[in-house]
Amino acid sequence: MVTLDDQSTDGVLRSVGEAEAYVASVCFKHGPPTLAGVEIEWMLHRPGRPADPVDLDAVRAALGPHRPASLDPASHAAPLPAGGTVTVEPGGQIEISSAPADSLEALLGALGADAAHLHGLLAEQGLRPHDRAADPVRPARRLLDLPRYAAMECVFDGVGPHGRSGMCSTAAVQVSLDAGPAAGIAERWAVLHELGPVLLAAFANSPVQHGRRTGWKSSRQACWLSLDPARTAPPPTATPGTDPAAAWARRVVTTPLLCVRGTGTWSVPAGVTFADWVSGRARGGVLDRPPTLADLDYHVSTLFPPVRPHGYLEVRYVDGQAGDDWALPTAVLLALTSSGPVVDRVRELCEPVRDEWVAAARHGLDHPDLAAAAAGLFPLAWDVLAAADHPLTTGPGPLLARLREVTERRVLQGRCPADDIDSAEQGAGPTADPFPPGLHLGSALPGAPAAREVTGREPGRSAVDTADQAAQEDVA
Repeated sequence: MVTLDDQSTDGVLRSVGEAEAYVASVCFKHGPPTLAGVEIEWMLHRPGRPADPVDLDAVRAALGPHRPASLDPASHAAPLPAGGTVTVEPGGQIEISSAPADSLEALLGALGADAAHLHGLLAEQGLRPHDRAADPVRPARRLLDLPRYAAMECVFDGVGPHGRSGMCSTAAVQVSLDAGPAAGIAERWAVLHELGPVLLAAFANSPVQHGRRTGWKSSRQACWLSLDPARTAPPPTATPGTDPAAAWARRVVTTPLLCVRGTGTWSVPAGVTFADWVSGRARGGVLDRPPTLADLDYHVSTLFPPVRPHGYLEVRYVDGQAGDDWALPTAVLLALTSSGPVVDRVRELCEPVRDEWVAAARHGLDHPDLAAAAAGLFPLAWDVLAAADHPLTTGPGPLLARLREVTERRVLQGRCPADDIDSAEQGAGPTADPFPPGLHLGSALPGAPAAREVTGREPGRSAVDTADQAAQEDVA
């Protein structure tokens, strides 16, 4: 068994075992869950001119001293007033990453203030954030001319058109949570994945993309599920006793390289894994030198699964939300992972649908089992937040009021944001399913059972009706 103590002090990796030991040690940091953070992405547009591409010069002018290095290599990238930092994604999406916070109220307050400030700066240049998580009008177009994104585009284009769409035309809410004590990491890892299909369905917000109705409630997640499973799929359901750190480390080193930093092009031959590089089985060009710890850290950043460990656990499966509703998935995730008894109840509710990623992206809460699970989870989250037992799960009054409204008027009625179609979206092209047929069968998910096709509940039936029927059938 290789440990960190066996590694050289020069940062050069010399074996697959060394690489796996390093990943396992740095990606799952043990400790009590005391901090949380959020990253919010938005696509930008000019009201009245939705087909215009994002004007990066206008974005530069709007951001001023907050410009990231991707827009201005000379910029110091000053934080926003409440401490958040700004980045720009390949298609011109703009993102705020919060500073870690030890209370939900502080996190929401700081990020809300920074979002309002950023939107004010953008408005001065005529730019507004989209309310949707996928660009409803424009084709996917990469705007940032950086080696990482050029290499990523090349790899994704080799799979199909959806990688470029996911990279350039989608936006998410990403919530970062502490990994927790060593004894509980496996359960915390498991519950964050088991919650995934339900929260993906409940917050699905991208029914229109590139000018057409796709037939999916989360076209954003469908884009990512259409790519290389090694890089983007959720892990197979773990058997009891599985060490998530070891499983993740093995996945990292056996995933093909997307790019390697160097001079000129960062592209690498197709199919070469990190294990091939560190073991010497692959050489040539940028691979002629042995990899370093920094190379391995960078390789980890090129994997995009629904939950990505970075020491903390980065939850990536929630669509971007309209207005301030990014606060809802943040609070719900913190509430539903807050204690052992809560997690036990969450896992019980999610068990029937824990592998239904494809169905969640396609059907949202039209899927009766997902709707039934959501009908149990959202009231539970509200109860935890209202109890005010811990700073990270104490819900401010306005948040509690909004969560109750969304629970009663949307979730318990079996609806998600994608079900609210505005007049402009009604005029989108005819429904056409652009995603690979394999997604209908769940074949993108290695080790997971096939996702069941569901046509939706009977018209007029709510999630509560569905849950009641399921309970009656259980009794029978």
